This record gives sequence, C-alpha cells and structure tokens, in this order.
Amino acid sequence: MDHKDIDGRALADEILTDVGERVAALKAAGWFPRLVSISVGDNPAAEFYVRNQRRKCERAGIEFEERQYREDITPQELYAAIWALNADPRVTGIIIQRPVPASLSVKQLQAAIDPLKDVEGMHPTSIGNIVYRELDLAPCTAMASVELLRRTGVQLAGLEATIIGHSEIVGKPIAFLLMAEGATVTVCHHMTRDVGIHSRRADAVFVAVGKPDLLNGDMIKPGASVIDIGINQVVDADGNERVVGDCNYASCVETAGWITPVPGGVGPVTVSILMRNAAVATQRLKDHYEAQLHRRL
Repeated sequence: MDHKDIDGRALADEILTDVGERVAALKAAGWFPRLVSISVGDNPAAEFYVRNQRRKCERAGIEFEERQYREDITPQELYAAIWALNADPRVTGIIIQRPVPASLSVKQLQAAIDPLKDVEGMHPTSIGNIVYRELDLAPCTAMASVELLRRTGVQLAGLEATIIGHSEIVGKPIAFLLMAEGATVTVCHHMTRDVGIHSRRADAVFVAVGKPDLLNGDMIKPGASVIDIGINQVVDADGNERVVGDCNYASCVETAGWITPVPGGVGPVTVSILMRNAAVATQRLKDHYEAQLHRRL
C-alpha cells in the first residue's frame, strides 16, 4: 500500500510563522511575550530541549529566560520562585523542564503555576478546560499529535481512534482533545488484554508508550493513520545509536495510509505548539488585565 509520511517539520514551520504574526500584533499593542524556563539540577536531555526552545523563541520574537536551580533545592524554595514569577506581570509564560529530582513533585510544581501562564497546558485548570471544549491552551505533545492527524485531511468528527498509552501528559489529553472534536476514542494501557483488537479497527492509531516496535503493520487497519509519539534510543547491529519511535516503521508503512516519522514527526510540532501556547498565554494575560482595569473604571 502506498503511504505518505506526515511532515512534522513543515507543519512546525507553518505554526511558527503564525506565532510570529501573533507575537508581532501583541507587541504592537504593548505586550511582549516572555517565557521563563525552570530547570533543576544538571540534566543533558533537558539542556537540549532548553536550547531548542530558545531557538524557536528567537524566531517567533518571544523573549526567553532560563533559570537554573541547584539539585538540592527544597520544594518550598522552588514554590516561592514560581509564585514570584506568577506575580511578575513581565513574565507571560512559565515552563518546568523535566525531569526534576525525586525530592520534587512535577504535578505539584505544575499546579503552582498561574493557569494564565501555563504554557505547557498541564495545570489542572488547563486539563479541565479541555473537557469543556476550551482547546486553545492544551498539553503541547497531545495537541501536536492531533494537529498532525489533521494534516492528513481526515475528518475528526466520527473518526474511530485508538490511543496506546494513557499518561497524564500525552495519552489522556489526546483522548479528551479527540472527543471534543467528535471522535470515538479507545484508550489502551498495560492492563488491556489485546491491544491489536482495538488498534486494527481504528482509522487512526496514536502510540505513546516508550517501547520500540510495540506497534507493527498487522496491528493496524489498511489505510489507517499512525501517529508515533515514542522517542527511544536503540543500538543497531553495528553498535550505532539511533532514535526510533514506538512503531516498527518498516512494518507499519506497508499497511498505513499516513504515518509520522521519528525523528521529524511529533517532536518539531510539539515545540511549535509550545510557542503558540506562549502567544495564547500572553493574549489571555492581556485580556485579564484589561478586564480588571475596565471593572475599576
């Protein structure tokens, strides 16, 4: 079967162009998006993501500031730092870089961020808003995955979708986003008895588990769209390291109508969605402060 790769880099570029226009309009109105990144401890993987975020911010015209904290910082000290950023009107977005030390709770740190500045879309308020079809500030990877599916031209209303993986930051938000668009959604997890039964009947399969070769061609319906969100480091027979997703690409392309490559699929779009969320957060803050001023007058 002929298949088409869904070009994440091209979609990411289009989103960044749109973000640049939004940012320019905000600046013309006197609002300057400023994203603050919080990293704790020394983590090479996080440093890579921070550098990438900084580059994309520069392209979109968003000010980017990195704040690095020592690994033994106490929760109370870090909460105080977050609360100070919440109170600073010059800061329009806050992002917590993962992972954080075991002494800290990412969930509690995320909840400490002002929902208006939650560019990751992971505050409980942001997650809850998805249930009510407020989709403009959603978790970045989840929204990137859905945007990539839209790229195929498929109608989401009435779509049969299967999600393999039910994490709080990817699988579950994807389910809510798809249901908000009228799709029929099945979510599989480690207690699902036979994942293939569910994936073979789906028009679109999302896989986000972190396990190479989890999905293969005989587990998908001919012509289905496959959105591979996994990122795994593997070593080939020659001892070379490479990055692969959760699906066996060579097997799945024989059956799929559309498929995201890894790398070059979900990853680039995720960073662009973060930039879009930064612009959305700035607009929300602008609206919030203007509404407060109007009430006082």
